[in-house]
Amino acid sequence: MSCPKCVEGYVLPGQPTGTIQPEYQGAYFAPRPENGQKDVAVILLTDAFGLPLKNCKLMADKIAAQVGCDVWVPDLFQGPPILPLSAMSAMPDRADQRPTILEWVSFIFGNIFPALPRFIRNRGSVVDARIASFVALLKETKPYEKFGAVGYCFGGTAAIRLASTNLINSVVVCHPGAFSISAVQAMGVPSSWAWPEVDVAVSPQKILDTEAALASKKATNPSLEYESKEYPGTQHGFAARPNLNYPEIVEAHEKALEQTISWFKKTLLG
Repeated sequence: MSCPKCVEGYVLPGQPTGTIQPEYQGAYFAPRPENGQKDVAVILLTDAFGLPLKNCKLMADKIAAQVGCDVWVPDLFQGPPILPLSAMSAMPDRADQRPTILEWVSFIFGNIFPALPRFIRNRGSVVDARIASFVALLKETKPYEKFGAVGYCFGGTAAIRLASTNLINSVVVCHPGAFSISAVQAMGVPSSWAWPEVDVAVSPQKILDTEAALASKKATNPSLEYESKEYPGTQHGFAARPNLNYPEIVEAHEKALEQTISWFKKTLLG
C-alpha cells in the first residue's frame, strides 16, 4: 500500500507554467513547444500527493519542453488526494538511512489509519477506470496517435497496470508501490524502470524477478524493449520528491527525469 518513505520529500523550486483544464477532468496541461509533435502525448501519473504537490507539474513542464509533446497530469483522485501535503515530512532520504520502528508506528497511526477511507475510494480498479476515461477523452478530442505514460510511487503501480492495456505505447515506471509479477508479465509495451538503491516498498528480489520477467518477454517479443536503472544512494521517492539538502539525491532525481525524457524520445518519436 504505502510506506514511511511515501510521505517523505521536498517541494521542488520554481513555478509551473502549464494550466489546469476543467474540461479535461481537472487535469494539468503542459503544452508542447511550437515546433513540437502534435500527434504524441505523455501522461504523468502522480504519487499519493496528487496535483496539490507542484513537483508533478514542474516535471511535466520539463518533459513537454524536452520531449517536444503535450504532457497531461490527470487528477487520479478526483478530489482530495490520498495524502495531504501536511503529511509530507522533510527528512533525509539517503540509502544509508532506514525507517525506525518508531517511524513505522508513527507512519501507520499518523498517516495510514486517517487515510484509509481515501485508500479505499482510490483503490486500483477505481483509479484505473479514471485513467481509462481520461485517455478516452483525449483520444476523442485530440489528434494524438501515440501515448506514453510515466508513473511515480502510487502512479508507478498504476502505470504498470496501464501498460497491459491498449491505451499507451510506452511506459516509464519510477519506484512503484506494491505490484505483482503477474502484472509485469501482462505488460505489452516497451518499459523503462528507475529504482532506488534501497526501497522499503519493493525488495531487491522483487526487482530481480521483474527484470527476469521483462527479459523473458523480450526474448519472445523483441519489440518489448526494456531498461532498468538503479540510482545509488537513493531511497523510495527520490524521482518525485528529492531531498534538496543532498546534491547527490538532486542529481539522481535529475538523471531519472533525463531517463524518462530519453526513453520517450526513443520509443514515441523514433
